[in-house]
Amino acid sequence: MKRIWQLFSQTVTVVLAAYFVVATLQPQWVNRNAPRLGGMGVALLEAPPAPAGSTPPGSLSGAARKASPAVVSINTSKISRQPRNSDPWHQFFFGNQGAPQQQSGLGSGVIVSAEGYILTNNHVVESADEIEVTLNDSRTTQARVIGTDPDTDLAVLKIDVDRLPAIVLGNSDTLQVGDQVLAIGNPFGVGQTVTGGIVSALGRNQLGINTFENFIQTDAAINPGNSGGALVDVNGNLLGINTAIYSRSGGSMGIGFAIPVSTARQVLDSIVKDGRVTRGWIGVEPNELSAELAETFGIQPVPGVIITGVLQNGPAAQAGIRPGDVIVQVAGQAVHSVPELLSRVSGLTPGQAAPFSLLRQGKTLQAEVTPGVRPKAHPTARR
Repeated sequence: MKRIWQLFSQTVTVVLAAYFVVATLQPQWVNRNAPRLGGMGVALLEAPPAPAGSTPPGSLSGAARKASPAVVSINTSKISRQPRNSDPWHQFFFGNQGAPQQQSGLGSGVIVSAEGYILTNNHVVESADEIEVTLNDSRTTQARVIGTDPDTDLAVLKIDVDRLPAIVLGNSDTLQVGDQVLAIGNPFGVGQTVTGGIVSALGRNQLGINTFENFIQTDAAINPGNSGGALVDVNGNLLGINTAIYSRSGGSMGIGFAIPVSTARQVLDSIVKDGRVTRGWIGVEPNELSAELAETFGIQPVPGVIITGVLQNGPAAQAGIRPGDVIVQVAGQAVHSVPELLSRVSGLTPGQAAPFSLLRQGKTLQAEVTPGVRPKAHPTARR
């Protein structure tokens, strides 16, 4: 029995020694499935490959993949002629400076229908002689302007190309501060670029950019060339048209502004249907109801907009609205600020009466106002 035990112990010792030598010198013989690093025989753990087309947790690649094909690059050109100087001595020393010079511009746009309609900014295509659109699949074509709306800085273009991808329109009215968003465009002409961030604020106005301002503010990087591009949600649906940035250097500083898709859709529908945007107008001079104005007119400060001037024989005057009245509702929608009143009135159909709720000396009144057509504003320099 003792001899058998000794023989067993020696056999186990020899086997373990052999296993140790093999595992040290040729580990792949022991575990053929273990990967090696640089031929040194170091086993590493690797994640299994993800299924084709899947999106890793937390990634927004699905949203980018869905929206990017509908975002285009826009290149514009126009011929600029310098005024000629007829003084022969000026021409002798400085030459003829009246020769035409070509100026180019860069921006982005969003295909919103398979018929070839593209939304972009008015300032991207304003005064352009030629507009060239480059699709995400590298196809290039000429575009024509269907209509523009300088008051919102929007323009609608049309291209005639087959197999166009159209973006899905989202609902900007449900946005909340903190929601994740992506900005897609062609900054600095480097090619289509996707940047990410959150909604920093909503309803930004009084920035001096447009007549009608209700911007979505985001910290997603927006740079020159992004104008007219898409702001999309985590599902790749369009929330806004990137329009402007706040910057001291010309580049992104974390404050960008986009026109909500709710506004862009109204402009698009009007331009495609009528070739222009028609807005309501009632002929009043509104002001925020500050404590000073409330004291001047002898009224209590309440949510609403005070009317300090009424155009004689204008729609508001004909409906009985007077200076000192406070407008609190337009067509059933509450009014808390001058930009909100401007937006509510502009959305009215000219020639169709709409109900207005007023406060006059503490009493609630109802008025039926038939808006006219808003006069065209004089063009101003864009900041």
